Amino acid sequence: MNMRTATFLGLLPMANAFATLPSRSATIRPSASLSAKQGDSIEFAKYEGLGNDFILIDDRDKASPSLTPDQSERLCNRNFCVGGDGVIFALKAPEEGEYDFTMRIYNSDGSEPEMCGNGIRCLAQFLKDLGEDTESYRINTLAGPIIPVMNADGTITVDMGEPILDGPSVPTTLTPNSEHNSVLEQTHTCNGKEWKISLVSMGNPHAIIFVDDLEKDIDFESDGPALESDTGAFPAKTNVEFVQVMSPSHLKMKVWERGAGPTLACGTGTCALVVAAIRAGKIPRPGKEGVRVTLPGGDLFIEWREENNKIYMTGPATLSFQGTASLK
Repeated sequence: MNMRTATFLGLLPMANAFATLPSRSATIRPSASLSAKQGDSIEFAKYEGLGNDFILIDDRDKASPSLTPDQSERLCNRNFCVGGDGVIFALKAPEEGEYDFTMRIYNSDGSEPEMCGNGIRCLAQFLKDLGEDTESYRINTLAGPIIPVMNADGTITVDMGEPILDGPSVPTTLTPNSEHNSVLEQTHTCNGKEWKISLVSMGNPHAIIFVDDLEKDIDFESDGPALESDTGAFPAKTNVEFVQVMSPSHLKMKVWERGAGPTLACGTGTCALVVAAIRAGKIPRPGKEGVRVTLPGGDLFIEWREENNKIYMTGPATLSFQGTASLK
């Protein structure tokens, strides 16, 4: 068998797909104009950021995604389709504002989040591989402008903007108990357990819970989805991060993502938990070296700059393979 080719058969009722695995230095070929009609073929590229994997679609000539949420959900099916945590669309910039491109993403359950930290690193690498080779990109997202910068060592640093601390804006119905009208280690009962929850939005909501031991103190497969879907406390549902403090400059986390479930990494969640850890006094605010956050898929480095209140995330994004899928 040729180890550089892979065939995906019977993609739910979606598609058969044939994918050719390029070398890491391969240039992605821009896809043809896409239409989401039965029988059409689409071209895609598969990228991952610390194991958080996405199907990338070249829609640079379009203002909106060429696939529906339902089609994207089926494309993400790991047993019958290409498989992924979401589908990301590289769209043209809006007419208003100084942007280079627009990013839209559908989760593996068809829902649409405001932004995705690992996803935007994958988008930046995708754009570079498409020939849009520049030092940085100004990306329009539903969470506002996001700016990824391509580093010489192959990593990508993303200006994630300022964290949103105001409780009702996260949004949450939990009673604010700290400065900036924020929710910081507020007591809340869910799934028959009492939690101390901190809320931070990075354009999407995050509920951060600090534990002594990630392996012993939580029932991840039960507590994660229960907290995610607790709409009495989190009207828009929420991403859930369980965090263990390893040292003053090292945190370890498990994430249950809203709309995707357990994933190997979550960029916005990593940013949110560092903010929560500093505000709760779990760790000191670090310098430009940032905080090392270990996720199931690897490490991200997060800096929360005091001078401008912005958060900077640094990590990898890697091309896995590219191919075509036939919509059926």
